[in-house]
Amino acid sequence: MDKPNQGRPSAAQASIPERAAEAAQNHGQPPVPQPSLESLLAGIAGGSRGDFERFYALTSRRVYGLARRVLIDAELSEDTTQEVYLQVWTSASRFDPAVGSPLAWLLTLAHRRAVDRVRSEQSSANREARFGAAMQEPDYDNVADTVAQRLDAEAVVECLESLTDTQRESVRLAYYGGFTYREVAEKLNAAVPTIKSRIRDGLIRLKKCLGVPANA
Repeated sequence: MDKPNQGRPSAAQASIPERAAEAAQNHGQPPVPQPSLESLLAGIAGGSRGDFERFYALTSRRVYGLARRVLIDAELSEDTTQEVYLQVWTSASRFDPAVGSPLAWLLTLAHRRAVDRVRSEQSSANREARFGAAMQEPDYDNVADTVAQRLDAEAVVECLESLTDTQRESVRLAYYGGFTYREVAEKLNAAVPTIKSRIRDGLIRLKKCLGVPANA
C-alpha cells in the first residue's frame, strides 16, 4: 500500500463527502448517506483503499491539529499524522467499538504517537548533548595533568638519587625494568633475599622522600 499523503489533507480529499452531498442536492435527490467511521474502519480492516481515503478525509484535520498542539513543529506534525494513518491501515481490525468511538480510538493513537515523538526527539537531543560534551577536551585540565605528571616524574628522579647505588639499581630494574626479584638478583649477581631487602629499604626511603605515608 502506498503511504497516505503527509500532513493535512488536500482540498480535493477533504471535500469528497461534501461534493457527493452537493451533487445529490443539485439533481433533486436526497443527500447520499455518509458511511459511519465505524463502517469505514471495518472496510479498512478488509483492505478497502476507498474506505481508507474517506476515513482520512473525514478525520485527518483532527489528527493533524492534535499532533500540532503536542509537537508545535509543523513538519514533525505532518510526519506524525502520516504515521498515525499508516497505523490505522495496519491495525484497523483491532478497533473495538465496545471500548469507545472510532474518533476516540483514532485520537488516542495520535496522542500516543505524538508523545512518543516528543520523547524520541528529547532523547536524541540528550544523546547529542552528551556526545558533544564528551568530545570537548578541557584544555585547562589536560595542561594541569601534564604539569602534575612532569612534577611527579621530576620528584621521583630526585628521590631516586637519594638512594644508595645498590638500592637505586635494584628498584630501577624491578619497578621500571619489569624484572622479577630472581632476575634482578641474577643481573646484579646477588642473592634473592639481599635484592628483596635492598628493594624494600629503597622503597621506604623513596616514600619518605616523596612524602608518601609508609603504609601506603
